[in-house]
Parts: sequence; C-alpha cells; structure tokens
Amino acid sequence: MTDPIRILHFADLHIGMENYGRMDPESGLNRRVADFLERLDEVVAYAIDHEADVVLFAGDAFRTRSPNPTHQREFAQRIRRLSQAEIPTVLLVGNHDVPVMEQRASSIEIFATLNVPYVTVAARPGLLCIETRHGPLQLVTIPYPVRQRMLTREQFRQMRQEALDRAVSEAVVSLIEGFVAQLDPKVPAVLAGHFSVDSAHWGSERNIMIGRDVAVPISALADAVWDYVALGHIHQHQDLNAGNMPPVVYAGSLERVDFGEEKQPKGFCWVEVQRGATTWRYVEVPARPFITIRVDVRAETHPLRAVEQALADRDLTGAVARLVVQMTPEQEPRLRDADLSPLLSAAFFAQINRDVERVKRDRLDGLEPEMMTPLFLLERYLQSKGKPDAEIALYLAEAQTIFAEDTEA
Repeated sequence: MTDPIRILHFADLHIGMENYGRMDPESGLNRRVADFLERLDEVVAYAIDHEADVVLFAGDAFRTRSPNPTHQREFAQRIRRLSQAEIPTVLLVGNHDVPVMEQRASSIEIFATLNVPYVTVAARPGLLCIETRHGPLQLVTIPYPVRQRMLTREQFRQMRQEALDRAVSEAVVSLIEGFVAQLDPKVPAVLAGHFSVDSAHWGSERNIMIGRDVAVPISALADAVWDYVALGHIHQHQDLNAGNMPPVVYAGSLERVDFGEEKQPKGFCWVEVQRGATTWRYVEVPARPFITIRVDVRAETHPLRAVEQALADRDLTGAVARLVVQMTPEQEPRLRDADLSPLLSAAFFAQINRDVERVKRDRLDGLEPEMMTPLFLLERYLQSKGKPDAEIALYLAEAQTIFAEDTEA
C-alpha cells in the first residue's frame, strides 16, 4: 500500500473581524485581527513542519468582499510561505470572497493573476489533478454557488424565492454528479465545497453571512466515490457522516466570532487520504476564549459582594468576558460600572450586561374573564395599534363571520 496523501484542511478565516478588540499601536492592526492572523500562522507552521502534501482552504478569507489592503497583505504573506515551501495550496472562493458584480475580481484572485507558484484559486467549479509527493490526487472544487452563475437569467426572473433556492441546490448536485462521472476510480478523490448542507448544525455565522444561503442534501456528498469531503462556510466543526465513509467534514473557523461560538473548539483537520482508507483528526488551536459569567443578585442583600464571590475563582486572563447580572430596579444604582469593571480587569475585553427585573403590567387588569371574548380581544389589539374606528369595524365584522362559521361547523 502506498503512503497516504497528507492534506491540511481549514476554512473560514474572516480576517477583518474587529469586534471585542482594540488597536495595537505597534502593528497598526486591531488586536482581534491579530488573533485571526496568529491562528493562520499556526496553520502554516503545522503544514510546513508536518510536510503536508496539499493545503486546502475551503473559503472565506476575509470579513468582507472588499478587504482593506493591509489585511490582504497579511493574508498574502502567509500564503507565500506555503508557496515557498512548495506545498500545493488550493484557495476556494467563499461567499465572503465573491464580488458584488460578476465582472469584478474576488478578494483572492490576485494569486491567480500573479501566477503564484503552487497556489491555485478555485473560483469556478472544476476538477483538479494534483501531483503530490505521495502520488496523484483528484480534487473537485465547488466554490460558493452564486445563483446568477448557476441559472440562466430567464429562470431567475420567473422563479419565486423557494423555487429558486431548490433550483440552485439541484444545480450543485448536478455539478457534483457530473464530476463523479469523470473520476478515475483508482486515484484518491476529494470533494471541496463552500456551502451549507441540510443536516449541518448552524451557529452564529448566520449573523455575518453575505448572500442568501442554499442547502445541499447530505445524500449528494456521502458517496463512496469520495475519500474525503472538505467543507467550509459553517463555523462549527462537525463530521456530517460520522462513523461512515467518506468523512463529510466542516473544519470550522479558526477563531471565535462572538459569544455564540463560546463553547465551540476551533481548529483545522489533518487528513491522510488513501483510496478507501482515509483517516483524519481534528487539531485544536488556542483561539481566544470567550467566557460568560451569569450572576443573579436579586435576593442578595449585598449584590456587589455576590458578584465579587462569583468572579473570585474565574480565570479571565486574556479572555473576551461578558458579565450578565440579574438585578432588581432597586439594586441597579448600587451596581455601578466603576465598581464592576475592576473585577474584570484580567480580561482582554469585558462587557457588562444588566438584566434588570421589570414589573410587567397587565393591560387587561380589572376585566372579568367572561368579558374577554375573541372579538373583544381583537378590538383591544386593533385599538392598541392605532387603527381608525372604521377600519376596526370592518375587521370585527369579518371576524364575526369567521367565528360564526366555525361555530356552525
């Protein structure tokens, strides 16, 4: 048996995320941007130190489609290291890399334009045959499916949104099936894509998504013709075909975007591909920790002391910390930021959220239950919305007809 082909699979860098950060005067970069670049440094070092045969980046290099030149420079310097190490590197175009207009270049197209050695930009679906130090590899690339490219303008104009989503999903499946027919069954084959899969678990990446998302069925990917399926787009690391072949894996992002990813590990995948006998493992990176501390002081006589005790044994060193304090309105003046902020001083960044208990007023207070008929409640609702009396009368007349029909039925 030949030696396996060693692939480093990572995705979703999103260089340019600056939330929960501050400017570093020495580098001129936001410290959170530096976090993301440090994670990329670790990926590059690992690939070189472990003599990767291929580095596969499954899309979304930057936070926006038009990254600033400094962020582009920092990304390019690190990809250049892989090129100098003569490691074939494939950069898949993700939804954050796709330009607004089709005629414009993507944020990573410069590598193809300059013909950087050993670097391939996969901006279109295709079948790559890569000669590695351990033999040939077939790599099918499916970048983020842009509907204008997948469907004709006539189809796009005539379809409703749900039908359009289905059509794009079906077009992706058809593309994959077309490439399957071209594969040499004797040569290891990997499918790389940047899209969502219908069985995947989503996280906070929906909050920063660019473009409408289309899901591809897992049945189109869990095909024994593939030795590994490398996915990007969803930030939570997961194997959608766990325990079966082929592995269908989202590498996940390298850094946490917000508190929605607080409990998620971050890292990349080290894959050893052999025809019908692929193995892989997840390599976790030291992403900046996000920590939420929730303290309920509503029943406390000394609320500040209760917060101090809750934080006493928490190590917040270098973390993005969020303190959520549940309190009564009477306690609020006694819990000042000036008193709470020093308790979070070890954190890299800290925010204080006040969850103040408010008394809910019953807008129907004083009414007898028998008065609360459906028509009465509807009338009160319409009045609360400021509807004119004439319009309310029309609504009530129509509702009375519907209620009468239901009674007769």
